[in-house]
Amino acid sequence: MSNLVAKYAALQALVKEIAEGAADAHDDETVAQLAIDHQTVVRQLESIGNQRILEVSDRDAHRTVGCVTVTEFLQTKLRITRPKKRLQAVQALEPMHAMTGEKLPPVCPNTARELAAGTIGPDHVHAVLDVLKKIPSVVDAERRAFAEQTLAEFATTLTPREIGAAGVRILAHLDPDGTLTDDRDRARNRKLNLGCQDSQLMSKLTATLDPIARALFDVVLAKWAAPGMNNPDEELSPIGDGGDIDADLLREAADRDHRSQSQRNHDAFKALLDAAVNGGLLGGSHRGLPPQIIVSITDAQLREHAGVARTAAGSDLPMSDVIKLAADAQTHLAVFSDVTSEPLFFGRGRRLASQAQRLMAFAQYKGCSKDDCTTPFAHTEMHHAEADWADGGLTDSTDMAPACGRHNRAVGPEPHQWSTEKITDGPDKGRYGWRRNTDPPDKLRANHLHRIDELVQHYSDIDKPPPTDVEHQLAGEGLPRAPAQAQRFDITWPDMVIDDAA
Repeated sequence: MSNLVAKYAALQALVKEIAEGAADAHDDETVAQLAIDHQTVVRQLESIGNQRILEVSDRDAHRTVGCVTVTEFLQTKLRITRPKKRLQAVQALEPMHAMTGEKLPPVCPNTARELAAGTIGPDHVHAVLDVLKKIPSVVDAERRAFAEQTLAEFATTLTPREIGAAGVRILAHLDPDGTLTDDRDRARNRKLNLGCQDSQLMSKLTATLDPIARALFDVVLAKWAAPGMNNPDEELSPIGDGGDIDADLLREAADRDHRSQSQRNHDAFKALLDAAVNGGLLGGSHRGLPPQIIVSITDAQLREHAGVARTAAGSDLPMSDVIKLAADAQTHLAVFSDVTSEPLFFGRGRRLASQAQRLMAFAQYKGCSKDDCTTPFAHTEMHHAEADWADGGLTDSTDMAPACGRHNRAVGPEPHQWSTEKITDGPDKGRYGWRRNTDPPDKLRANHLHRIDELVQHYSDIDKPPPTDVEHQLAGEGLPRAPAQAQRFDITWPDMVIDDAA
């Protein structure tokens, strides 16, 4: 058997030689050809990389490097931006094993062949797969295979965008009257995606709605997005569906409404979400937390009306919006000022964390405590981090940490599993860190992704001399306060929770 380890070492050495080389001695035509050859090799390596990923999946080899799932392996170890799309490509282009053990041919053999030859790239592959997903399920295998072959041939000369345009013609050929699409196809293609927040904290929402969802949305927009309705810029604007609003008042509000239809649609959707969250539609609890907006801020941010607050669901709110929400809220539960208002220590008296314990953990961690995990707090479980419940662990706030489901289940004594331990010094002191069960022991690591602003502030404060009493008084703050740990308290409101962490 060939020694792949040695060959990859030789490849890395060769890549280093090529990187250090210069094309000064070559003519322009050769330089252009070198760029073409380079891109061909990059595409071929993408195909070989698919084989490596399949081998990792078949052997569960991702566990040997501390990853719970193959997707996590692609994200953290291979640093692949879109791991799910890459796995879809692997499943379509590589020979997969059947339930009975034998190897099956690739679903898209022609596309796989072109990628292996370097004539197409991963963007071409994704474009081909996107078109194939839209073929009606009732189309027979022979015509589906013809479509894949045709798209693979087009991909060798067309751009990924042009492949999409060619796909429209192929779909029209396969289903010229649009009669083959059925409920299975509609169910398969429905989707709604919420994009990441940009630099302005805005998010893009994209969706493919099935016919019933579209019809329902039309009904909502007809009432909630009518001119004058749910206008955040108009104090007297009717809220909700406007069913009980006087017609003259609604007409006057419509006359003052200068929003576009798109803006009215947005504001109607926002008002609908507000009604769902604050109208009791979501029930009384979600993973031990109230199903409402929960934010974590400091008293300095409240005082200065500056900064960004992180919600338990993982989104960011500018302080102006936090103040706006707080103005309409009514306090109904004060939670733990120096551990007095709510019990945080249950010992062996109960297994599941209380709401107060969940709020305390949110104030401390903001999300999953496993290093490099991006799961927001609202989607975590409370992990008995000091000792597992089955091993006599206590349901005390000091002994628990939030963990997403997959990482909570990854804790255990096996070599491929993880252990948790409290950190005793540095900016993460008092929080739980994670280490893989290796020999010698792996380094204890905390998750900084959810607390970047705190860490930046921590290291900024290290370089600053402590303010004098006079400076505090001139700032209107009185004398210096006690340490942050003695000043922490949380307040839960009907539509938000503020963690006032000094």
